[in-house]
Amino acid sequence: MLLRGSILAVSVALAALCGSRAASAQGAFTLTSPSFKDGERLAVKNAGNNKSNPNCVGENVSPALSWSNPPEGTKSFALLMFDPEGRPPGGVSHWVAYGIPASVTGFAEGEVSKPSDKYVGGTSLMKLSNYFGPCTPPGPQHHYTFTLMATDLEPTALAPGLTREEAIKALEGHVKQATGLIGAFSKP
Repeated sequence: MLLRGSILAVSVALAALCGSRAASAQGAFTLTSPSFKDGERLAVKNAGNNKSNPNCVGENVSPALSWSNPPEGTKSFALLMFDPEGRPPGGVSHWVAYGIPASVTGFAEGEVSKPSDKYVGGTSLMKLSNYFGPCTPPGPQHHYTFTLMATDLEPTALAPGLTREEAIKALEGHVKQATGLIGAFSKP
């Protein structure tokens, strides 16, 4: 539970660093998934499918994600998927997406397992521009943090291929608000 609190604290700090503002009058900006509840285990099908890695036991089907109540003036969204426990001390960036138009309110199951015209793909640790699921080694669960940021940037403002760190730096001062969702996974 202490780790979960630390992960949430880091997400809140990231939002504050990027210029988080108060929630909109219409309700809280939220990220949800019909595939899993916040803090619960991701399905095996959501795990990575790199057959050369025995820890990749899934089908790499991205979970469905949806969001609501973005702050007024949102022009695009950025979405990061990060495993802070992976490959200590740096963690593992599983997915970097930005330039998601404000008209997009989510992704269907499996939709971002491949590149899409609904987002600009960054570069994950695996050198991919799309979702790549957990490949958790045996042992304790890892926590996969999905952080969605509402930005004041046009969807075409950032070049494709940014790493997580480059995207965070480029988003500084442009994030209106952030929200998150945590999925857990361990090798069955």
